[in-house]
Amino acid sequence: MIETFTFDNGLRIVAAPSATDVVYCGIVVDAGTRDELPGEEGMAHFTEHLTFKGTHRRRAWHILNRMETVGGDLNAYTAKEETVYYCTFLKQHFSRAVDLLFDVVLNSTYPQAEMDKEVEVVIDEIESYNDSPSELIYDEFENLVFQNHPLGHSILGNADALRKMKSEDIHRFTQRLYQPSNMVFYVLGNVPMKRILAEVEKALRACHDDVKGRAVPSNPLRGVETASDGQSLQGGEVVLKKDTHQAHVIMGTRGFSATDPRHLHLYLLNNILGGPGMNSRFNLALRERNGLVYTVESVSSCYTDSGLWSVYFGCDPHDVGRCKKLVLKELSRLTDAPLSASSLAAAKRQLIGQIGVSFDAFESVAIGMAKRFLHYGNTQTCEELCRKVEALTAEELYQTACEVFKPERMLTLVYE
Repeated sequence: MIETFTFDNGLRIVAAPSATDVVYCGIVVDAGTRDELPGEEGMAHFTEHLTFKGTHRRRAWHILNRMETVGGDLNAYTAKEETVYYCTFLKQHFSRAVDLLFDVVLNSTYPQAEMDKEVEVVIDEIESYNDSPSELIYDEFENLVFQNHPLGHSILGNADALRKMKSEDIHRFTQRLYQPSNMVFYVLGNVPMKRILAEVEKALRACHDDVKGRAVPSNPLRGVETASDGQSLQGGEVVLKKDTHQAHVIMGTRGFSATDPRHLHLYLLNNILGGPGMNSRFNLALRERNGLVYTVESVSSCYTDSGLWSVYFGCDPHDVGRCKKLVLKELSRLTDAPLSASSLAAAKRQLIGQIGVSFDAFESVAIGMAKRFLHYGNTQTCEELCRKVEALTAEELYQTACEVFKPERMLTLVYE
């Protein structure tokens, strides 16, 4: 059974049991790329890097060494709507992990000397990303879809802006967003809730007074010009010249927020079209039957107030037109008529099986539980999600397909 608790300072706890001696826990901060104000592009990700560079109690080496010496793992990543600090270890080291996580997230000092070194590491990461067109094209496409709103900005930022950032800029960013009331601490493991609360209380007492209860102001960038499901989005095609052997193509449009019931319709439709199965319709049409691509995949992403659907493929430049026609043909199959009863049953069976397998990836399940609790204040079990998928009707999927896959709403970005 999942348990929750909220401290007086607003910090929320969500915990789920586990049958093993391995514990997955961490802190999810409601601070991502979309929370960056003008001039802060890349700051959420840069802050994540710098969080490990020293606290009021520990130097960088002590942070990196603390969990590794007992066989554990400490890591982090930045996304569009949150930053996640996570740790995996044997349950006897729970106290060590909690103390370390709260120390790095709430007590980091962000020293300028470390910033000057780490900025070059992040810029190398950016350049490596720029050398990978199959990844870079996703960022450029999102910026087109969200029309330069921060939700479409690159998580990594840009080199010029990063080199101008100073320690005081990071402190302002974290003082605004890295507060207990803007965080969720999560645990998936065989640890009683009573002990979790005691260890968290102890860790909070070790934090500086300026982070123990400050209220987080409302974010002016949440919900601004993104709440629409994209009815006003105009389709079209953008072609960018790149020095690449292959052409890289993304086609897509706005989807739905995670609170919109239609996002589940699109979830199943996307799995039919370009999910991980080798029997996905795009894979059969572009690769298996015609040998035009090595990779074709579609993605349905949900944010708190908007969403995105897209399909990506890489092919020989002279095959771009043919591949696009095949993609549109598969989309039209879903908008011409509802799925048959047998096709719908097969699609549900496949997705439910994939969901069941995914819930065996405990670290991902733990982080997903925390993110959902952070943004929406609730949790969802594997069984609950599968029941929702089973309840979907062919007519619901048909109506959603007709809405999302309108040719006039379809944006295309081509690297050639």
